[in-house]
Amino acid sequence: MLIKKPSDIKPSEITSESAYISRRSLVKAMAASGLVGISAKSNADLFDRLFGDDFKPKPLAAMDFKKNASYSTDEMQTTEQVATSYNNFYEFSLDKEEPKFLSQEFETRPWTVNVTGKVKNKGAVNLEDWLSKFDIEERIYRMRCVEGWSMVIPWLGIPLASLIKHLEPESDAKYVMFETLEDKQQFPEQRRGAFGFSSLDWPYVEGLRIDEAMNPLTLMAVGMYGKEMPPQNGAPIRLVVPWKYGFKGIKSIVRIHFTSRQPKNSWQVSIPREYGFYANVNPEVPHPRWSQAVERRLTTGTLSGIKRMATLPFNGYGEQVAELYKGMDLRRFY
Repeated sequence: MLIKKPSDIKPSEITSESAYISRRSLVKAMAASGLVGISAKSNADLFDRLFGDDFKPKPLAAMDFKKNASYSTDEMQTTEQVATSYNNFYEFSLDKEEPKFLSQEFETRPWTVNVTGKVKNKGAVNLEDWLSKFDIEERIYRMRCVEGWSMVIPWLGIPLASLIKHLEPESDAKYVMFETLEDKQQFPEQRRGAFGFSSLDWPYVEGLRIDEAMNPLTLMAVGMYGKEMPPQNGAPIRLVVPWKYGFKGIKSIVRIHFTSRQPKNSWQVSIPREYGFYANVNPEVPHPRWSQAVERRLTTGTLSGIKRMATLPFNGYGEQVAELYKGMDLRRFY
């Protein structure tokens, strides 16, 4: 059964791991219909649960990197505590607060990425080989979720263009497809799918046109806030495409496939009316269930750290990427 994500998590929806299965469908239907009220107290309770000091994740190793100001914003950054506590990682949970708890034993070393398809340098690659071969850059990017909230995050990663040049795709490779790890022992939500209760088909799949993948902004992120990538944020390697909605940022990648045909991403397969292949941030194209004209910028773990603001076309990166879509109907190719 498909569980559709509402426009925002409501405090009354967040339940324990053992309780939410029986309540979830009813509560989500109420939330989608506007029947669940949000009081100041419940908002405060939610922030306390998400960003309180009662949870201490295991420390992450610092990474060597160079700052790249050319591709960075100077906007106020979201605090590390918020960015690592408020996560969509459906393989772990459908709730935002649970991935940081459920992922702490996730095994990220050793990690192998399989390169397949229309590419010269195909085969299994140990991630450590790429980390030793390429320089790690810090890029401070805006991140806009399709649900209507946003953050500003200092990512650490390898420009995807550098990686693709190294892999040497064939001339007829027009698209790049990515796959997340499928491991029912480590991902609780993948186990649930075996009993007919799941949000998506697994493994999670995403894709880009080759020119999108080669754009200088596109990053294969391996860390954030000067440290290794936390498991709840997509360790050990994930995609970051800052002008697209956040669900394009596929996490825990184990396969990169070069193909001449446009792949279908997981949300496009599950709900094609609501999610397309491109997922470019476009305030003029509403989601069928909510507007995309404004967003809630999350900066700190307090209610004062939420700023309501207008959403920019291409998430503010139009100067760098608009030419990629020249002549396209972006209402049709959403």
